[in-house]
Amino acid sequence: MKFALAAPLVVYLSLLLDELPLAQGLRFPVEGRIGGFSHPETRSLGRLGRRASISGIPDIQNVGNVQYHTNITLNGQQFSVLIDTGSSDLTVTGDVPGAADTGKTGSVTYALGDTKGPIKTATLEFEGYKVEKQAFIEQPVDTAHPEGGGIIGLGPGGASEVQSQVGQGAGDPVLDRIFRQNTSTPNFITILLGRAQDPTDTFVGDFTIGEVVSSFENITSQPRLPVTQMAHRSGQHWTALLDPNGIIGPDGQRINTTKKSTGNRLNVMFDSGFTFPQVTNGIASAIYQRVPGAKFTTVTNAPGKMWTVPCSTELNVTFVFANVSFPVHPLDTVTDAFRGPPDENGEPTCVGAFQPITTPQNGFDIILGMSFLRNAYMLINFGDFVDGALAKVGDPYVQLLPLTDPAEAHYDFVQVRMGGVDRSSDLKLLPAIPNTDNDDSDDSSSSDDTVKKYLPYIIAGSVVGGLLILGLILWAIFGTSGKKYRRLHDPAPAGLPGPNDRPPFAQYQPTRRY
Repeated sequence: MKFALAAPLVVYLSLLLDELPLAQGLRFPVEGRIGGFSHPETRSLGRLGRRASISGIPDIQNVGNVQYHTNITLNGQQFSVLIDTGSSDLTVTGDVPGAADTGKTGSVTYALGDTKGPIKTATLEFEGYKVEKQAFIEQPVDTAHPEGGGIIGLGPGGASEVQSQVGQGAGDPVLDRIFRQNTSTPNFITILLGRAQDPTDTFVGDFTIGEVVSSFENITSQPRLPVTQMAHRSGQHWTALLDPNGIIGPDGQRINTTKKSTGNRLNVMFDSGFTFPQVTNGIASAIYQRVPGAKFTTVTNAPGKMWTVPCSTELNVTFVFANVSFPVHPLDTVTDAFRGPPDENGEPTCVGAFQPITTPQNGFDIILGMSFLRNAYMLINFGDFVDGALAKVGDPYVQLLPLTDPAEAHYDFVQVRMGGVDRSSDLKLLPAIPNTDNDDSDDSSSSDDTVKKYLPYIIAGSVVGGLLILGLILWAIFGTSGKKYRRLHDPAPAGLPGPNDRPPFAQYQPTRRY
């Protein structure tokens, strides 16, 4: 994927973003897809991962949310596409009638699965919006990609593979095209994900462009989390910094998120296409390891080992951004969307949603996917990340609005997992185990970077020091041969600079990199 700060190609915004006008916005109903395959042998947890495939929805025993879809049309052909803030391209499976072939081929490799096919253009329709000659990847139908599916990438436009092949303008992603041709539409989106089988909140979800969902207007007054900009265009995502040690574990204590280079602030990627959030080994262990009966074990058809716990385990976890707390619903912390191996009593176990990270980390530390986003209404302001935006539009940012009330969440959990009988007091966490896992992978690279920055001065200092020592040796051998003995009380000759003297070369002053 590619990223760039867009050049001022087209003046498309004359609005003050702080006013957030709601006119000319667009709302899409989002359908949480549940159920699917009827045969157990066809189930695969791999398909529950981040846009793992476009092969329909796995059989998850009719519980839990694993994908969120909305409908689009291309040249009148309807497709059900996964809304995905973790990628930036539009891909559909199956033939689009009358689509024009660009002669280019596009491929996108996701955390689980991939897509590849010819890049074509067609007329895209989102109810009130129509985009002519929208570029997309046409994935051929196969066993992993059934007809009529797809993914609509909502990530930064510069990360688009299609754009890298076709070029800026003609190859721009959907949202860039919409914002550029509809200058009265504010360039932000919002995502509201519902929770299946929630006994008190029954909404399915909502996705809007340029407007906020009714009754949640106060999201615009929440702290703005600046999007952390990546060093490389191909790695840009919607990321923001978590507060220092900004995760409160089930015991009510903050989890140590060691990362010295950023003051213990983890760089978080928000990904609506990722079913299970991905965290460090240390964080996942701190959440689940102390539960009696917890196991880090192989789950059938899973892409790797996962934490499993008894399904009646109520675990409360909170994330903190800009001093605002975001409690996670215990139905999301421990999910029965997939079952682990039976326990010693033959009872099924449930999967911990916050699993050790398995995806390559390109500038971010953890991924907060659906299990977190069901607890936070999210607004993403694209700022000058839109192709053609002027720099004065402003920097992109994310706003989050807490959705989960802990008391209501506890009631929900008791009704759904405990059969209406509150047994939460029965849970006694095991003693904490010292964390020997080093999550601070950033420190080694940070130290290497520091050495690289000062390397020229280290070399220069070594050369100067070596010459000086050589000179002293030569002077001691040859320079004193003809001189008389110096009495002990005479002053000593001047020596090397002391610790308070200025160094023989200018001190390096680091500069800020953008």
